[in-house]
Amino acid sequence: MRAVLTWRDKVEQCVYDLAFKPDGTQLILAAGNRLLVYDTSDGTLLQPLKGHKDTVYCVAYAKDGKRFASGSADKSVIIWTSKLEGILKYTHNDSIQCVSYNPITHQLASCSSSDIGLWSPEQKSVSKHKSSSKITCCSWTNDGQYLALGMFNGVVSIRNKSGEEKVKIERPGGSLAPIWSICWNPSREERNDILAVADWGQKLSFYQLSGKQIGKDHSLNFDPCCISYFTKGEYILLGGSDKQASLFTKDGVRLGAIGEQTSWVWTCKVKPDSNYVVVGCQDGTISFYQLIFSTVHGLYKDRYAYRDSMTDVIVQHLITEQKVRIKCKELVKKIAIYKNRLAIQLPEKILVYELYSEDPLDMRYRVKEKIARKFECNLLVVCANHIILCQERRLQCLSFRGVKEREWQMESLIRYIKVIGGPPGREGLLVGLKNGQILKIFVDNLFAIILLKQATAVRCLDMSASRNKLAVVDENDMCLVYDIHTKELLFQEPNANSVAWNTQCEDMLCFSGGGYLNIKASTFPVHQQKLQGFVVGYNGSKIFCLHIFSMSAVEVPQSAPMYQYLDRKMFREAYQIACLGVTDTDWRELAMEALEGLELETAKKAFTRVQDLRYLELISSIEERKKRGETNNDLFLADVFSYQGKFHEAAKLYKRSGHENLALDMYTDLRMFEYAKDFLGSEDPKETKMLITKQADWARNINEPKAAVEMYMSAGEHRKAIEISGDHGWVDMLIEIARKLDKAEREPLLLCAHFFKKLDNPGYAAETYLKIGDLKSLVQLHVETQRWDEAFALGEKHPEFKDDIYVPYAQWLAENDRFEEAQKAFHKAGRQGEAVRVLEQLTHNAVVESRFNDAAYYYWMLSMQCLDIAQDPAQKEVMLGKFHHFQHLAELYHGYHAIQRYVEEPFSFHLPETLFNISRFLLHSLTKDTPLGISKVNTLFTLAKQSKALGAYKLARHAYDKLQGLQIPARFQKSIELGSLAIRSKPFHDSEELVPLCYRCSTNNPLLNNLGNVCINCRQPFVFSASSYEVLHLVEFYLEEGITDEEAVSLIDLEAPRLKRENKWQEIASNNAQTLRLDESMDSVGDNDPFTAKLSFEQGGSEFVPVVVNRSVLRSMSRRDVLIKRWPPPLQWQYFRSLLPDASITMCPSCFQMFHSEDYELLLLQHACCPYCRRRADDPSP
Repeated sequence: MRAVLTWRDKVEQCVYDLAFKPDGTQLILAAGNRLLVYDTSDGTLLQPLKGHKDTVYCVAYAKDGKRFASGSADKSVIIWTSKLEGILKYTHNDSIQCVSYNPITHQLASCSSSDIGLWSPEQKSVSKHKSSSKITCCSWTNDGQYLALGMFNGVVSIRNKSGEEKVKIERPGGSLAPIWSICWNPSREERNDILAVADWGQKLSFYQLSGKQIGKDHSLNFDPCCISYFTKGEYILLGGSDKQASLFTKDGVRLGAIGEQTSWVWTCKVKPDSNYVVVGCQDGTISFYQLIFSTVHGLYKDRYAYRDSMTDVIVQHLITEQKVRIKCKELVKKIAIYKNRLAIQLPEKILVYELYSEDPLDMRYRVKEKIARKFECNLLVVCANHIILCQERRLQCLSFRGVKEREWQMESLIRYIKVIGGPPGREGLLVGLKNGQILKIFVDNLFAIILLKQATAVRCLDMSASRNKLAVVDENDMCLVYDIHTKELLFQEPNANSVAWNTQCEDMLCFSGGGYLNIKASTFPVHQQKLQGFVVGYNGSKIFCLHIFSMSAVEVPQSAPMYQYLDRKMFREAYQIACLGVTDTDWRELAMEALEGLELETAKKAFTRVQDLRYLELISSIEERKKRGETNNDLFLADVFSYQGKFHEAAKLYKRSGHENLALDMYTDLRMFEYAKDFLGSEDPKETKMLITKQADWARNINEPKAAVEMYMSAGEHRKAIEISGDHGWVDMLIEIARKLDKAEREPLLLCAHFFKKLDNPGYAAETYLKIGDLKSLVQLHVETQRWDEAFALGEKHPEFKDDIYVPYAQWLAENDRFEEAQKAFHKAGRQGEAVRVLEQLTHNAVVESRFNDAAYYYWMLSMQCLDIAQDPAQKEVMLGKFHHFQHLAELYHGYHAIQRYVEEPFSFHLPETLFNISRFLLHSLTKDTPLGISKVNTLFTLAKQSKALGAYKLARHAYDKLQGLQIPARFQKSIELGSLAIRSKPFHDSEELVPLCYRCSTNNPLLNNLGNVCINCRQPFVFSASSYEVLHLVEFYLEEGITDEEAVSLIDLEAPRLKRENKWQEIASNNAQTLRLDESMDSVGDNDPFTAKLSFEQGGSEFVPVVVNRSVLRSMSRRDVLIKRWPPPLQWQYFRSLLPDASITMCPSCFQMFHSEDYELLLLQHACCPYCRRRADDPSP
């Protein structure tokens, strides 16, 4: 680092403070009671500013460059504009010690001996805050949130924008070490705000915003008067009683002095975003310096070491771009690198580092030796075991322990020195002198070897890899190349500032100069390309270039020198150049040239590099043929020409060598069919057809399918034409082919039909099947496409296909939930058992999935199908048994659906009375095996809860007792246990309102009936409503033997007159329901009703005695009081008499389930169908 004085001026008064305009064009000085404005470019005094009456102590410029402020001993602060006009003045109670602008809000802080003032353009008044001690300096943080104040009593106070103290830093020296200057690091890269503090205890310290000290105090050995950072925070400037400005790193390491002065330095600042420094002194001297930071670096092959931040060394691997930083914490003066060694010269010592391992990519260094001595040298070189110091004309060789082993004295100044390798401890040095002498020195030899002497001074040297040639750059920018052994000048080139031999190729070197990179191979002309900087290394295709401070590896293709060798047919030399690094195109050109020159070995290597297997196979085949004794070069060349695309020349050579067949194969392989025909020169139809087929194959392969189809058709290859058309979905083309083909060509036509089906054109497929008469495939087509009408029509004409049509049709219907139609289809196909199995599977699925309403419906459907099948006398007994079983299951699942919804869902859709009746009905019905899916726990749980709610406490207690013997799910456990306990607090009897009544014998039945759903007295089965499950006021009666169903209905319809009937019944008959409704009140039926007399029975009998009526009783009945279940054969009809005609009952004409009329009408409105059999309200069929 050097400081160059740019300009200097002197004023009569002490310069206490200065400030740069943010753009760096102006400098404001506080000198005496005036402000002096300087032009920074040449030191011209632009204008003195008068406004203060006493000495100006401080000055500060706002970050936006619009204003600056000055503070004086006259207790006033003046705000100035950038046009040097004073716009505002305010005062304190004491002299102003320092001023500072907030970098973000541009708020001005002014500090006097006793208080702080905060002013901003937005506010009219100045807010002031008292201080416990004299304030000597202040500084804002980068974000403008906090202001640090340095006190005379050794305290640093950090305050927020409102002036409130947030952090207080008490220095150990106290009032004996007044804080004289502070400054925040302006770097944006630092993670924390860092405050530099300089006190008159001669210490430099660093603190975080929290008040925590960073590191230890740094001793200065002088009283600091000013401290400031460079713009990016990388360096610190300090000035004071040592009469000089000093440069420090941001960590407090001293780097050197900037200009000696004759008096104390009161202020020093850095020009924004530059390396210019201004220093203001006690005697009025103003000095403006430029700092020049020299490059300190070292290079060996692909490792480059350079100085960073003056105290760090960065080692960069130029190939991998890896970097490692070595922190020395002292000024780095010199760097040298060689193989696994790194030497760093510091002010008082030299450190020698070594790599941890022999790995060429290892970047970890450790200290090997320390030489604790101060050395003065111009150049530093490190070897395996030695340090070489260069001082003017003298070279010294030191061991790593600092012992001088050898010394060489030169005739002239040493201008260049370089290690050129060698065994450890015996390395060779290449030395260039100012008098033009070039020497080779071995570390273990006292005697220098003079290689040659030239007339001009040496600037740069390099020796070729084999040590046979020497390249020199002299002071006239001339690059000279010598033969070391003969001392002969081989050639010279102008405009060179540095030179380097290629370490991998003896005959190649490069030199830079004039903004160009020059590459020279052998004695060929120089190849140029643009490049900024100095060439310092050349390894293969990489050129290492130093530009300003950065080293980079530039990838340079070696194309130009390679083509220079190729032009002279020097294939092997061209290959060696290509190995250094050329493009794939260059490799291919080299391979082609060598192949045409029949230099097969070179061509093989080159094609291997570009991974061209085709040409490698060609070369391999030529070599094999040569081994077998073939010597016809025309044939070899023909193969080469054919591979290169020179087909006509190849064909001529094939013909000349008597291999016409090879020419024909070449043309057909290349799809040059017209050329092949011309070459054949014959009209043989067989060969022509073969060529057309090959041409079609080619068209297919190159994605020209339409052309291929036409060619295949002309060549008679119908199958291939159909396959291509089908794969591409060309229906029109397939139609054309199918209609052209004769019906005898069955296979191609079947293939056409296959593609018509695949492409969703069943009509054309049907046409094709008809053409060849394949009716079975036609039926299968109609079934697959679900064109049932056409299939049925075909089945009428050809009954043998009936099974092939109706079975898939029935399966399709079943899959689409059209079970009635499916059953008819199965009947037509004679597959009655199939329909039953489908329904059984659907029913099972519904139960497993807890869709109990669906299960009830499917079981009802199943029972009706069994009843239908039972018309067959052979299956009557079995099917009737299944019918009754399925009817029973349908009733159970229909009821259980409500229980399951009540238990599983959060809201109940049924009245408590309904759930109570359903659970009783289920328990009475589940006397034997429990069907799949129906849970006794759920049923008993529902019964227990509803019984308790309705007052049937005895029944509820019984239900809870029953539950104790069952496996209860965890979610019900707590509820059941609580219910069991709670029910014991209730009376042990049931509500009389809930007791069911037998309408035949008027007996009150218990709520829990051991006999099931029959009266305990008369054994008459109860008839339940299919919605509320209440016992309906119906009594079933049977016909006397000999009375047919038709006769019974006609007798009932006679409507014989009845006594004591004042009003009439209104019968509402519709297609979907029979309803008995009473228009007005009527007297109770008289005792002379013949049916009532028939209800009598012998009390206490254990057998059920049915009610049997004769013709006279039937004649006495009213049609309105009778409901008839008209079952299809082989079942008999069932007759029911309503004993309470006032209460209307409706029976579904499809499933014959009974409902209270009001309930039925409501359910029809809700579901638009019967809730049991799902017969729609608008369905006219019974």
